[in-house]
Amino acid sequence: MIRAGRLVLLLLLARWTWLFLVWPMREDVIGGSFLHLIDLPFHEAGHILFSPFGDFLTTLGGSLTQVLVPIVCWIAFTTSQPNPFGAAVTCWWAGQSLLDVAIYINDARALQLTLLGGHTGAEVEGHDWERILQMTGLTMHDHQIAWTAHTIGALLMIGALVWGTILTFRNEVNH
Repeated sequence: MIRAGRLVLLLLLARWTWLFLVWPMREDVIGGSFLHLIDLPFHEAGHILFSPFGDFLTTLGGSLTQVLVPIVCWIAFTTSQPNPFGAAVTCWWAGQSLLDVAIYINDARALQLTLLGGHTGAEVEGHDWERILQMTGLTMHDHQIAWTAHTIGALLMIGALVWGTILTFRNEVNH
């Protein structure tokens, strides 16, 4: 029964991985997925959590927290009460979260991404990654940074699927 549940979850994660990698950097695919709605509260909370540390970290804190939450879960599943399959799933989530952030980074100059309020960055005062890259002098590298985040995220997702599949088909299913 555990194996069947794991297989269903792995198939779902594999489907999302396929969609996100076949249509990369697409707001309607990655940003329109159910998973974006999971990432969003962590993103917004990150701005509040990092607000005592100045403007730069307040701005970066959204994306940082969005990626750190699944990493913290991944570490917890690896260390406190080891659950390798849970660790594989949260590793996948960390990769997906990086893909979600990559879209945002990629839009730093274009400002065409629809933001939480329903407007694009061009219609309001810009957005986080426009500001982050302006503050660091890296605006002209938005696409390279985005594709780096996307690639790391994709590798984490694929690696996590392989890891989860190996765990699922091992002779013993412990967790």
